[in-house]
Amino acid sequence: MTESAATAPTVPMMSLKPGDPAPDFTLPDTHGTPTTLSDLRGAPVLVVFVPFAFSGTCTNELCELRDNIEDFETASVRLLVVSTDAVFTLKAWQAAEGYQFDLLSDFWPHGEVARDYGVFDESTGNPLRGTFLIDADGIVRWCVVNPRGKARDLEDYRQAVAEI
Repeated sequence: MTESAATAPTVPMMSLKPGDPAPDFTLPDTHGTPTTLSDLRGAPVLVVFVPFAFSGTCTNELCELRDNIEDFETASVRLLVVSTDAVFTLKAWQAAEGYQFDLLSDFWPHGEVARDYGVFDESTGNPLRGTFLIDADGIVRWCVVNPRGKARDLEDYRQAVAEI
């Protein structure tokens, strides 16, 4: 028996592709401080969307980034993780796992930034595993979107960062 359309994971068409300008956004970090993408121009930014704080796959992915943060710091790449979880949930997750990078809440309007990036799954109310490497001028240089349950590969990040 095949999965019905009603229960099949929704994978939105990725609206952004390399060469597109990255949609600007302002989201609160774990302290409630607004972070605006356009304020970070002048250096590359890696925007990583995650579906759920504290879930196994998301935690494993971010712990891998945490444990290899020097790969990004050496290349002067700022890491921003975006979730539709509330600020308080992200703050607890950051404290529990020792993440030193920014966790941003796309909680309200719910998933607005994920929609702008083409990675919001309307059927579940959270983003897919979308990643966008944005250059110093605000242009998307690399992106990947994985369906639920499929972790991203650290080597893909390393290769994309090396090419920017």
